[in-house]
Amino acid sequence: MRKAVVLTLCSALLLAGCVPASGVSRNNPYGVDARGEAVDGMTVGHRLMEAGEHELALKAYLRAASETGINADVLSSIGSANLALGRLGQAEKMLKRALELDPNFVPAVNNLGVVKMEQGQTGEARILFQRAFALDSGETDSIRENLMLAIAQSEANVYDPQQEEQNGGFRLVRQEKGKYVLLSDL
Repeated sequence: MRKAVVLTLCSALLLAGCVPASGVSRNNPYGVDARGEAVDGMTVGHRLMEAGEHELALKAYLRAASETGINADVLSSIGSANLALGRLGQAEKMLKRALELDPNFVPAVNNLGVVKMEQGQTGEARILFQRAFALDSGETDSIRENLMLAIAQSEANVYDPQQEEQNGGFRLVRQEKGKYVLLSDL
């Protein structure tokens, strides 16, 4: 009986020595407080995007999706990270899914416009930027700049002043009261 008690005490002491006194598991990396609260994956992703670490930001956004679930903000962020990485097809897919969940989510509308611009679809981009500008009430400078760029590029595709000069040009001529006719020099 005495031998059993000694064996039990020895076993208990050995097992107590296996768990660190701080209560922190050996599997946690050094310098990490396992009892502390983790920073939200979206916040980490946004900070990484600002730092130019787009691949790490994408991983943070995916972590956020697993923690909070799929919503328009998460999908838009994943799409933005893919856009920054040059993965236009994946970015477009994620941004469209974000807009399915929330059609008025301004960042997704704007970033889908950026994808369309990168794909050379300036007409669609212009429409998306106009929509984002309207939803945002013109408050965000970057959306305004995107819209102005899309307007300039879409008009450049339709109207080229150099081409007009080569073709002889157009003049506006008054026909009668209040009516004007375009004439070309042929």
